Amino acid sequence: MTRTGMKRNQLSANDWIKAAFRALAKGGVQAIRAEAIARELKTTKGSFYWHFRDVPALKEAMLATWNQRATEDVIAINAGPHADTATRLRALIALVTDERSAEYGGVRAEAAIREWARYDKKVAEAARQVDQRRLEYLSSIAADLGYKDSDRIKMAQLLYGGLIGLEYLHAQDLADAGSALQALGDLIAAKAASV
Repeated sequence: MTRTGMKRNQLSANDWIKAAFRALAKGGVQAIRAEAIARELKTTKGSFYWHFRDVPALKEAMLATWNQRATEDVIAINAGPHADTATRLRALIALVTDERSAEYGGVRAEAAIREWARYDKKVAEAARQVDQRRLEYLSSIAADLGYKDSDRIKMAQLLYGGLIGLEYLHAQDLADAGSALQALGDLIAAKAASV
């Protein structure tokens, strides 16, 4: 039995992906190794090869999962009904700073992906696409708040840059990313209301 109580042959590809993200967050890209992850999952490498042809295939699946869970799913969840755009922004910030990503390596996973991107062109391109999509979404929120043209883009960049920096500080126990980002979001919403 694995630590989650499942039989070894019942591990899914997503179980391997989650474990790979935890390994990445803890030890960097070099920690994404089939044997080491199998040990963490208390199974054999054979289970890994049931789901993935090799470690590069696992890494590709990780990037696709990161894009889907941490970008597209967040945007879809946040698109739901809200009283107003400022409330939608607060809800988005709460969503991206909650602990729902803990089983995928938590707050350290994003920083680890960005470090990985420094040395891998494919990862750098995936990160650039994710960043572009997130900035576009934040820009649409800024537009809905009433910001025009370049101010809308600047507000999106400010908020997104704040998120990236606060995630890093949060991982170092130097900031509460959720409350600091909420304060920044409130400032952005208040400035829009006063323009």
